[in-house]
Amino acid sequence: MTRVSDGAITAEIGRRIVGRAEVLSWENRRIDAAARRLHVSTLGDSSVADRRDELVRRKLELGPDEISARLQRDLRLSGPIAAIQARVSGRRRISRVDLMAPGAGANDFVDWFRSATAESDQRTMLRACPDHFIIRSRPDGRQEVLETTGGSPFAALFMVDYSDISGLVTLPDREFEHQIAGVALDSGSRAIGGVRHQFRDTEDGMHARLTVEFPFPTLSNMISAHRWHLACEFSNWIVDAFT
Repeated sequence: MTRVSDGAITAEIGRRIVGRAEVLSWENRRIDAAARRLHVSTLGDSSVADRRDELVRRKLELGPDEISARLQRDLRLSGPIAAIQARVSGRRRISRVDLMAPGAGANDFVDWFRSATAESDQRTMLRACPDHFIIRSRPDGRQEVLETTGGSPFAALFMVDYSDISGLVTLPDREFEHQIAGVALDSGSRAIGGVRHQFRDTEDGMHARLTVEFPFPTLSNMISAHRWHLACEFSNWIVDAFT
């Protein structure tokens, strides 16, 4: 694979082109928020990269069981909210961001991501975004995710079934040759949303169109905030995949 320059990745968020520095600034603030949520310390005045790695080290030290225990208050609140939202409406709100990554390749990235997902590569999954707390594959093939989505005040637990796209409302774009897509399910296997991330090659790299579907009652500010989450995690994953 070719090497991707971290600083060369740009995002289109709300019709505005955002440079890598702005996304890293957002990530830096979320490192503080995630550390407070887990009751751990981070390297206060270090670079974003060093603080990112330190937070991941803390998460790996705690392990999934302890992380779940520390976030039980969040889960007691977010679980019932998601169930109510899913029951009251089958409609979806869409959070979307486009990334341009010079030097990257769509097929190579999708293959890399699917491999990391299948192997439950915890370091790779967790370091992509401070708001990732648990991301691992289960024996039934679904992906278990515990994270803070968008501007939510609580972390939430859900599953992503990449073998099922029947519940998605976002249609595939024929201009994008590759995709990572699946339905998001709550703990009772009720569909609450989903993802359709699409990728294509460009003259100098890769164009990623990243889409997350939320329950329709989700507040609009949370939908907007999640665009930064998407820009952060996929920018970091792209750099990891091509370095």
